[in-house]
Amino acid sequence: MTYQKPTDAELHTRLTPLQYEVTQDAATETPFHNEYWDNHAAGIYVDVVSGEPLFSSLDKFNSGTGWPSFTKPLEPGNIQTKTDRSDFMVRTEVRSMHANSHLGHLFDDGPPPTGLRYCMNSASLRFIPVDSLHAEGYGQFLPLFKREASSAAKAAKP
Repeated sequence: MTYQKPTDAELHTRLTPLQYEVTQDAATETPFHNEYWDNHAAGIYVDVVSGEPLFSSLDKFNSGTGWPSFTKPLEPGNIQTKTDRSDFMVRTEVRSMHANSHLGHLFDDGPPPTGLRYCMNSASLRFIPVDSLHAEGYGQFLPLFKREASSAAKAAKP
């Protein structure tokens, strides 16, 4: 798949005002009042602008912050970071590679094995459940979830 950023006019028609503000103007949505902070379903998260795959539910954890948080990207080549000096602090901003969408921020206070916390805005993401991956063109990620199910089944046997 190729991932491209639509024109600004297209973005205004395709995105909600919040999605546009977050992805294009680097806004931050309200914690605990966003779509995916408490989502526990299996699947992947893609850029709401371009569709590029970003994160997996297999790497999602409850950070207690009220935003979806991940220990690592699903496709590291679809993520870029840069220094963010806004709001009187220095942070690491996370953006999508192809659409340059603002996704959130990266912190070094996450759990093992990476110690990283990719703290993302739900408004910058679209969730694709495992049972829709093939139909939506992301079938290459199905083996990740089959391995996880197989590992869980092996661990459950006496």
